[in-house]
Amino acid sequence: MGEFVTVARAEDLKDGEIRAFDVQGIKIAVANVAGEFRAFGDTCTHRECSLAAGDLEGTTVTCPCHGSRFDVISGAVLRGPARVPVGSFEVRTAGENLEIKS
Repeated sequence: MGEFVTVARAEDLKDGEIRAFDVQGIKIAVANVAGEFRAFGDTCTHRECSLAAGDLEGTTVTCPCHGSRFDVISGAVLRGPARVPVGSFEVRTAGENLEIKS
């Protein structure tokens, strides 16, 4: 079983922002969606672009390279050209810290 790893202070990730973190060798993006944090694989499964550089609208992130859309809660592909979902990860706040389960 994985353990929670502190990646940042929760207040540093503002509403509507996405940031990528390296968590034990895995690139994980965290989005702040209306005050709730969602963690998902940062690498688009189509051409390996960083989803943290994409646009966030509600719970949907659009890849900046070719426009694939993913659900930031489940990692599901909502629109191609990507066909394979990205992973989703457990995320929590502990005091002032933002933590991701690796």
